[in-house]
Amino acid sequence: MEANSNRWLGPFFIAAAIVTTAVLFSGAWKKTHPTGDYMISVTGSANQDFQSDLIVWSSFYTRTAPVMKDAYEQLQHDEGIVKAFITSKGVSDKDVVFSSVAIRRNYKKIYNKDGDEINQEFQGFSLWQTVKIESHDIDKIEQVSREVTQLIAQGVELNSQNPEYYYTKLADLKIQMLAAATADARTRAEKIAENAKATLGKLREASMGIFQITAQNSDEGFKSGGAYNTSSKMKTASVTLRAEFTVE
Repeated sequence: MEANSNRWLGPFFIAAAIVTTAVLFSGAWKKTHPTGDYMISVTGSANQDFQSDLIVWSSFYTRTAPVMKDAYEQLQHDEGIVKAFITSKGVSDKDVVFSSVAIRRNYKKIYNKDGDEINQEFQGFSLWQTVKIESHDIDKIEQVSREVTQLIAQGVELNSQNPEYYYTKLADLKIQMLAAATADARTRAEKIAENAKATLGKLREASMGIFQITAQNSDEGFKSGGAYNTSSKMKTASVTLRAEFTVE
């Protein structure tokens, strides 16, 4: 009978040892892996519509003549006409910049009967000058850019560019949007934690993703390096933010 009892006690002590070891191992895992070591990673986003507060518009006019002096005199005459036009529209002198005169020598290529270029013939000089306006009075400069082509009727060889639109408070806007994107990330993370029956903890790490500006109601897509639209007065700023939260 005693031998029989000893035969059953051996497996019992082995089983007890295994249970004890498992309990101790479980306690050690909890101690070295606290709940706060679990993380939830999410991506928050924010969008903001806004209107540009700065317009930049440029145009250039050109003259061509066999003699440089003649082309330059004609260009100076055109400059006076352009200045008078801009002044008549109420644009401040401090917002207007005339560039230095650019010069190009023109040549006509001479070909032989086989179509090979064999020489060049000097044709004269082309001179051109750019006028650039930067102003916060967007409506006024838009009007100038539309009406400046009237100067063509006065003999000015004018080429008007499309206005460009900027926002001078972009740094402040970006800060506001990052705050909104962070709040959006926390909302997403809280929902994940709620579904997992856990409690969301502190923000452990955050990094800004793509920040870009596109035209409002456009189909401009995200670009890897971000986009900056300058052709539209009404814009939309978008930002993404990757955030990592602890779980308690």
